[in-house]
Amino acid sequence: MAANRFVGQDHHPRGAHSRPGLRSSVTGRVLDGGRRDGGLIRAAAVLVMMAAMIAIAQFHTRQAAAELVGHGGFVKGVAVSPDGRRAVTASFDTRLILWDLATQRPIRTLEGHDAGGNAVALSADGTRILSGSDDGTVRLWAADSGALLHTFTGHRGKVAGVAVSPDGRWGASAGWDRTVRLWDLVTRRPGPVLEGHRDNVNAVAFSPDGRRLLSGSYDASLIVWRVADGVRLQTLKGHDFGVTSVAFLPDGRRAVSGSVDKTVRLWDLATGDELASLVGHEKPVFGVAVSADGRLAASGGADRTVIVWDLATRTFVRAFYGHSAPIWSLAFTPDGRLLLSAGADEVVRIWDLATGEEMRADGVRRLAEAPVPPPAGPEDERGAKLFRKCAVCHSVTADGGNRAGPTLYGVFGRRAGTVPGYRYSDALRNSNLIWNEQTIDSLFAEGPHAYTPGSKMPLQRIPRAQDRRDLISYLKRITAPQ
Repeated sequence: MAANRFVGQDHHPRGAHSRPGLRSSVTGRVLDGGRRDGGLIRAAAVLVMMAAMIAIAQFHTRQAAAELVGHGGFVKGVAVSPDGRRAVTASFDTRLILWDLATQRPIRTLEGHDAGGNAVALSADGTRILSGSDDGTVRLWAADSGALLHTFTGHRGKVAGVAVSPDGRWGASAGWDRTVRLWDLVTRRPGPVLEGHRDNVNAVAFSPDGRRLLSGSYDASLIVWRVADGVRLQTLKGHDFGVTSVAFLPDGRRAVSGSVDKTVRLWDLATGDELASLVGHEKPVFGVAVSADGRLAASGGADRTVIVWDLATRTFVRAFYGHSAPIWSLAFTPDGRLLLSAGADEVVRIWDLATGEEMRADGVRRLAEAPVPPPAGPEDERGAKLFRKCAVCHSVTADGGNRAGPTLYGVFGRRAGTVPGYRYSDALRNSNLIWNEQTIDSLFAEGPHAYTPGSKMPLQRIPRAQDRRDLISYLKRITAPQ
């Protein structure tokens, strides 16, 4: 069965088109603009496009309605509790945060991963949280207390996706060792290892009845597995590049997937056929989600745009703008009223689907806007600019305390891993490293994974030597004990 291909936004000229002509976002048909005698057709096409763009433009200026701000790194995963009152997020800063959606404030922080968090899922009763990380572990947490209940090990690479079965018995994880793994959440024992993908696996999702598991991989395929024995039931192919995200529809007969090929695809799991290819993103799609009633899908990715799709008509509904960096994950609230999007700008945005507005709450303050000590002069300005990103995770004053990272107050001459009250990795605590101009320069130049292997510092490399010198000079001034 040939799949229908739909365009979400006609003014996106890079929307993975393979044939010449102008596509209508209303009908999904290809209008031939290449014929010499096609003047009337071209004129009609222009009118259709103008009408569509006028309608779409009403939604494109919408800003997000609320923000969950508190992470000190990319927010890679987001999930909403079954009652719609709480959300949990996983971040590159290694932490999970449980949020109150009514106030948009943190309830508690869960710490335990030794590297960045990539994915998070909640059990159907909302009592347990499952998370996956760059440290290769899958961790089970108590939602009410934040206690770490168990750490599952076995993956030989990062864990990119996790899911919990509807009955709460099984957890599943997608690994960059090309495997999918099942975990018994009751006995806390490893389950079957599902092998069949030819490249890293990015995402997993359980069917509504819990009997099947869907996985998506960089090998551009989706595989349907039987949970009871780990047998491969079906392989779905159609994406041109890697699959980054997957989700079942509530009927269990259909699923959606997002891909590096910039498309969202709808699948018939009974036949294995691709039902539709939803085109609208200009860059790779990293996250997809489906509403509880199965009516809507949402997608987000490298173009920093959230797109909502009508799965019945397979058409574009609206786009949300507001993120300043790629979007990694999305989640609907159970009532279908709100949509959460998590991004590399370290923020989770909450969108009201009825109004198209981002919800707002009094007192929400972006940590990235925390005051940064001003430069002392022109020679200090570059270092101050480079430090703005660091200020999200680190304070520099005696009374600033620890944030996602330890305070940098008095860092020069200090032994690594010794700030009171901060939970360091064993690797850093036992390193006997003394922070000075040379060691900090090496850390920035090589990156933490090379310079301090085993540490959980979410730090990016600074390749230019002059940038490192400017930042270190600025740091020496603002962190010196007064």
